[in-house]
This record gives sequence, C-alpha cells and structure tokens, in this order.
Amino acid sequence: MVRVKGRLLSPGWVLLHLVFLAAVVATGWLGWWQWERAHDAGGSFQNLGYALQWPLFGAFTVFLWYQVIRMSLGSVAEEAAEPVMDPTLSDAVPDTFGDDGSDEAEQPPPDTAKSTAEKGESERLRRSPVPERAPSVTEEEDPQLAEYNRYLAELNAVDSRRR
Repeated sequence: MVRVKGRLLSPGWVLLHLVFLAAVVATGWLGWWQWERAHDAGGSFQNLGYALQWPLFGAFTVFLWYQVIRMSLGSVAEEAAEPVMDPTLSDAVPDTFGDDGSDEAEQPPPDTAKSTAEKGESERLRRSPVPERAPSVTEEEDPQLAEYNRYLAELNAVDSRRR
C-alpha cells in the first residue's frame, strides 16, 4: 500500500491530480457563469444549456481521473503479482511430474529456456508488418478459388501493361 501511495504522490502524479482538479474547478466555474448569464436580462436558453453542459464535462473529468487512477493501481498490482525468481533456488527440485507419473519431468536446461525466451522476443521484434503470402491453391483443392486467383492475376497483368 505504501508503494501505491508513493506512486500516486510522485511529482508527475501530483501534477496530473492538479490538472484534473483545475479542469473540474474550471468546468464548475463555467457552469456557474453560464447559469448567471442565463438569468441576466440578455440571457438565453443557450446559456441555460451551457450551464447544464459544463457540469457534465466536470463529471466526465472526475470519471476519467478515476479510470486513470484505477488503471495505474492495476498495473502496480500486476507488477507486485509477478513471481520473482530467487537465484539460490535455481537447483531446486521441480514440482512437476513426467507424463508417466514419475518424478522425472522433462524440462529443458536453463540455457535452452533462456535462449527460447530470447528467440521469442527477437522473433516478435523482427516480425514483418506484412503478413506472409498464403500458399497457392491448386485446381483440385478448390476450383472456385483457383479460378478467382487466375482472374485476379489476369487483371493485374492488364493493369501492369497499361502503366
């Protein structure tokens, strides 16, 4: 809980709280001002509409502030819930069992697990934004799709010749 309070009272968060507070105060003041304008001699229903609209903006600001705080606290809880691996326990007996029920589970060596994780990370970073080309379909597999692909190829060829 101390970590949460410390995070929400950090300089960046205090500034964010002040911005939200200023927005709520400003929308409240603008609502009051429009209410007074609506009751003046030159006031109109438009001023009355704005007088009712500004407090709604303030309420939305409070709702948004609540959601931002809740999301931040959720990320703190996720960070706290992540298990921390103690390096002194790396040689501990695994608590899983093999497929045959024996105590010997097949687990990759730690170096392999690390390289697999690194490989997955590098694969994620290297992945192309363009999806891989779909395998071609033969006439026997799907005759309609093959005919449609031939038609698209013909259109592409005609379009290429025009350029």
